Amino acid sequence: MRILVQKYGGTSVKGLERMRTVLGRVQKAQAEGYKVVVALSAMSGITNKLLAKARDFSCDPDPAELDVLVTTGEQASVALFSMLAKDAGLKARSLLGFQIPIRTDSRFTQARIQDIDAAAIKTMFNDYDVLVVAGFQGVDCNGRLTTLGRGGSDTTGVALAAALGADLCEIYTDVNGVYTTDPNLCSTARKMERISYDEMLELSSQGAKVLQIRSVEFAKKYNVPVRVRCTFTDDPGTLVTQEDTEMEDVLVSGIAYDKDQCRITVRNVLDRPGMAASLFAPIAEAGITVDMIIQNTGREGRTDMTFTIPRANLDKTLSILASLKDMLDTEEIQYDSNTCKVSVIGVGMRSHSGVASKMFSVLKNENINILMISTSEIKITCLIEEKYVELAVRALHDAFELSKGPARAC
Repeated sequence: MRILVQKYGGTSVKGLERMRTVLGRVQKAQAEGYKVVVALSAMSGITNKLLAKARDFSCDPDPAELDVLVTTGEQASVALFSMLAKDAGLKARSLLGFQIPIRTDSRFTQARIQDIDAAAIKTMFNDYDVLVVAGFQGVDCNGRLTTLGRGGSDTTGVALAAALGADLCEIYTDVNGVYTTDPNLCSTARKMERISYDEMLELSSQGAKVLQIRSVEFAKKYNVPVRVRCTFTDDPGTLVTQEDTEMEDVLVSGIAYDKDQCRITVRNVLDRPGMAASLFAPIAEAGITVDMIIQNTGREGRTDMTFTIPRANLDKTLSILASLKDMLDTEEIQYDSNTCKVSVIGVGMRSHSGVASKMFSVLKNENINILMISTSEIKITCLIEEKYVELAVRALHDAFELSKGPARAC
């Protein structure tokens, strides 16, 4: 049995005409001999409207009830598309997350997939050629509906492909593929034909919104080839796949940025063993992701702790720090929400030097001050003032000549 998984985002299913376009792609795949799993998002704008409605009814909506509410968006999409497919003569059936089931943990609004009953899906293929699955949702061990976080339909699609041993997972969206940087900021951005899982992970983690990061983690773990394509063109898109020797020759593949950043400094805390744990453990327990961390040298017996968090978590983080102020014996808690991360990414950095110095020189030449720096094997990230983000992205993209083709080592 040849299985193809296709995931369609909200803009792809926004209304009857766009769903007809999706139907045409599904019919083509079915005619080529595939059993097709179609994972659908809610129609564009629906989830935001449901969340706004929840806030009308509650100043602090219960996460479990939020999941019950927002899963109705995908439920509507799969039901309507299945009606369309059946009228077109396809043997199709809609499936919600709990009907498969897609089992998750109980972290409502941010659940993680634990297991998918692939055998049940394959059995259904005895009677149907097309199974239309609600993306973004699952069910926990208590039978409660859960959701996988924004962009979670990507994860649904890739996880289904992994569980079913599908030939390919196609992620359909409103862009032609993965670009060297955001084409909305840089007109010379170039679409990549291929990108490695690791590079895509770094791009996603540093702000690129083409794929949800957990979907890339699934793809890498289970070696699922993923093709990012546009629903409305015939462009072949970008293949996200295993790294090979040709990719290793590419010094820099892309430039990413993330405006959703806030820098916090806890001034003059006690410099003693366990202080960092005492500071960051409560933040982690609140589900807040800390990214860049610097411990600065202060006066004797004291130190400054500076770190970055998502901007949306600022108030919650400041509240936690306020409750720890006496224990930390800190002088002051400072924050700056006008910051942005800019990252240079490429697997070739593992075996070639010079990228960091070139990046720093480019920012210096544009008179852009670097506030913080972090690195990985294939990424260099600088925290800068948000007002310089467009200038930084364009300058780095030009410096590494990404519009001409992959930046290769000499």
